Parts: sequence; C-alpha cells; structure tokens
Amino acid sequence: MAIYIDILFLRELLVDGAVLLTTAWVRNMRPSKWRILAASAFGASYVALTLFPQLSFLFSLGIKVLFSLFMLWIAFGFRSLQHFSAITAAFYCVNFVAAGAIIGLYYLTMQGSGEMWRTISLVSGSVTAEFKMGLFYLVAAFLIGLYLFRSVLRGKREKELVQQHIAEVTVVIGSATCTCKGLIDTGNQLYDPLTRTPVMVMEASNWENELPPAWLKGIRDSQVDRLIAGLDSEPFAWQDRLRLVPFRGINRGSQFMLAVKPDSVEINRNGQVYETSKVLIGLDGGKLAADGAYQAIIHPSMVQQ
Repeated sequence: MAIYIDILFLRELLVDGAVLLTTAWVRNMRPSKWRILAASAFGASYVALTLFPQLSFLFSLGIKVLFSLFMLWIAFGFRSLQHFSAITAAFYCVNFVAAGAIIGLYYLTMQGSGEMWRTISLVSGSVTAEFKMGLFYLVAAFLIGLYLFRSVLRGKREKELVQQHIAEVTVVIGSATCTCKGLIDTGNQLYDPLTRTPVMVMEASNWENELPPAWLKGIRDSQVDRLIAGLDSEPFAWQDRLRLVPFRGINRGSQFMLAVKPDSVEINRNGQVYETSKVLIGLDGGKLAADGAYQAIIHPSMVQQ
C-alpha cells in the first residue's frame, strides 16, 4: 500500500484548519488567517513525521499534548494562563465532538454485523470482556466530552453577553491619546464624592509610556496616597490633574484610587459616538479582564443621551 505524504499533509492541513477555526468561533475570537495557516501546517507536519519508524516516540501522550499546545500558541498566542486554558479546553472539546460524530456516522452506515465484528479484537478467545471495556470507554469519553462541550458553550454565551456591552474608548490627556476596549458596566456607580463626577476605571498599563515606573509600581501596590504625598519632591506632568477617589474593595475595606482628569473621552458603541469631558479616569494596577477582552470599565452615565 502506497502512502502519499503530500496528500496526507494537505488533508491534515484542512482538518487542523477547520478545528482551529471552529475553536476560534466557539471562543468568539478572530485570529489572523496567517497564524491559523501556520498552526495548521505545524499540526499537519506532525502527522507526516509520525510515518517514519525512527520517530515513533512522537506517538507518546506527552508529545501529542505538547504539539497541540504549541499549535494553539501559534494560532492564538498567550495572553494569560486562564485565557490559554479556556482555548485549550475549547480545542479538545471540538476534537472530541468531531471524533464522536465520525465514529457515530461510521457505525450508523454499517450494512451488517460482519463489519461490526471486524472492529472488535478477540482477547484470549473471549469477546465479551473486550466489548464491555470498549463500551465503558466510549460512554466515559462521551460524558467527558458532553461536560466539556456544555462548559465551553456556557463560556461562549457569557463571552457573547460581554461583547454586547463592549465599546471603543479614546481618552485624551494633554498630548497623550489612548484607545482601548471598554466594558459598559451598569453596576459601576463610582463617583468622586466631592464633585459627583463619574469615574471610568482604566488599566494603568495603558499609560505606561506616560507614567513613571515608580508611579506604576505604586498603583499596583495600592500606595497611591504616598505618591500624592511625594509630589513636592518628585514633580509629575499630570499633577494638576490628579485626584484621589475613595472606594470599597471586594473585602469591603476602604481604599483610594488614583484618578486623572482627561481633556476628553470619546466612546464609540456600534457606530454611536458619545463624547464627554466631565469624567475622571481611575487607574487600576491589575488586569480588568483575564482574557484581555477589555481594558476599561465605562461608567453607565457616559453612554446616556
């Protein structure tokens, strides 16, 4: 029997590409076509290499997992461990569902018991034990696949719900401009208690070219009051724009957030543009979304007519 490596490579290229695109659809992502092509080519190369007896070690479980993870890294990159884990779960879920569909279709199209018996191996002259073990394996794999599919589908619905409240934000502070994705959070009721100015929270890392490294560290360490106290010894270009906004953290303890008075903020939501200057930009030292879907939390009053 002759095996044509070029045909095998092209077939696996199409299959891997379809699985990666389905994974991207499940996760509501739009990866680069070139990255998908490169990842598919990498996966197809692995299948082609397994044809050589000298490379039989590539069939080990650990190597297969490493190759699949590297293929996902090529296709989608690595933003955070949580984000990459969600992509990995979606990828394997799509593979399990596709494999289950193929196996189901194969058994559905069988024309007789002879074909069924050819798929079962005799062990020690007995067929019963082997068949039961295979049935248990298939049921267990189906249940695991069903659980993963429901988890991924639930994550997809949650991501779609978040995407409905995502808008593009452009903030101008002096000569600096920053554009990012923001989440319109109706539960955000943070105001400056003195002026009743709404506060839009934004990741401080978006302004790393404008903020000194010591300020970024102080924001991450929640020591913004010390930064304000040290302005006399270390002047800062935005010092006339700075405010301290009190708020309650998750542990219900009172904290202070460093906020900046911008020149203007423009919010573009589905083609509708809102612009305001009566707002404060609160700087958060962490990541607002683990998967990087948004970098700001928009106050709901900013998108009202």
